[in-house]
Order: sequence, then C-alpha cells, then structure tokens
Amino acid sequence: MFDFLDEQADKHGIHDTDVRHTWKSNCLPLRFWVNVIKNPQFVFDIHKGSITDACLSVVAQTFMDSCSTSEHRLGKDSPSNKLLYAKDIPSYKSWVERYYADIAKLPAISDQDMNAYLAEQSRLHSAEFNMLSALNEIYSYVSKYSEELIGALEQDEQARRQRLAYKVEQLIGAMSIES
Repeated sequence: MFDFLDEQADKHGIHDTDVRHTWKSNCLPLRFWVNVIKNPQFVFDIHKGSITDACLSVVAQTFMDSCSTSEHRLGKDSPSNKLLYAKDIPSYKSWVERYYADIAKLPAISDQDMNAYLAEQSRLHSAEFNMLSALNEIYSYVSKYSEELIGALEQDEQARRQRLAYKVEQLIGAMSIES
C-alpha cells in the first residue's frame, strides 16, 4: 500500500516528504489503528467503560501525535492528555519514520505472489465468509458508479491492456439480466 502511495506521489510530481508521510499515516495508522485503539469492542468481545474510554483516548491521541509531521507546541494551557506523553512524542515520531523507511526498503511484492497469498487466505477462511453477499455488495457499488469506474479503467494503461473496462461492462450486463 505504501509503495502505491509513493508511486502516485512520483506520478503526480509530489516530492514533499511531509505529504508522503501524511498519506501513509492517514491510510493505515490513523484510519485503522486509531479506530481499533479507541474502539476495542469492534475487535474483542468486551465492555468499554468510561474510564477505559478516557485512557484509550489518551493512547490514541499520543499515537496520532506520533504520526504527525508538525511540531506540537505545548504550553500551560495545553490539555493534560497532550502533556502526559509530550516528552516521549519525539522518540515515537522517530519510530514512525523508521517504520516507513523500513517498509520502503522491503522488496516489492509481485502481483503473482500477492495473488497466491490472497488465494491461500481466501481458501483458509472460506467457511468464515459469505462470498455471495460480498459479491453482491461489490456489484451494487460497481453498478452505481459504473460510468466513473469504466471511464477510469479506459484511462489507465494497465487496465486497457487487460481490457478491464470491457470486462466490467460484460459483468454489469450479465448481472442486470439476472436481476
């Protein structure tokens, strides 16, 4: 995912490292992990009381501050939850930067390896997943945004080589007959 974001930044001439860092932070740590930290009941069968909620909010705020590229200026009027870990934030920020740098050093995963991995995961968890329901949800999205989707596929070089716009049109046609 981070390779994709870097490719898009290169493609659009975005060389500001803060922008690239922010994109990465917004897509995984802030979009996913902060949600899990603040709402553990989404993942675990637990009750989250108000005290636990307050504690997790401090942890989540610290995590968000650690992913930020901006300097946090704290003063006597700063909220206590920001002051609690203020001295630790610089080292946490360096951890986040090192995490992104370490990921960038990893070899790219080939489409073939990714497809094989996803197929294996699908096989391992096939009993846990309602395939028809998921496909129906995807189809409703594809159908609703078909013009935009087909237009984007016609503009993309790789998608044109694979004739994806035509395949999507065929899929929509076949599914609309079934409806």
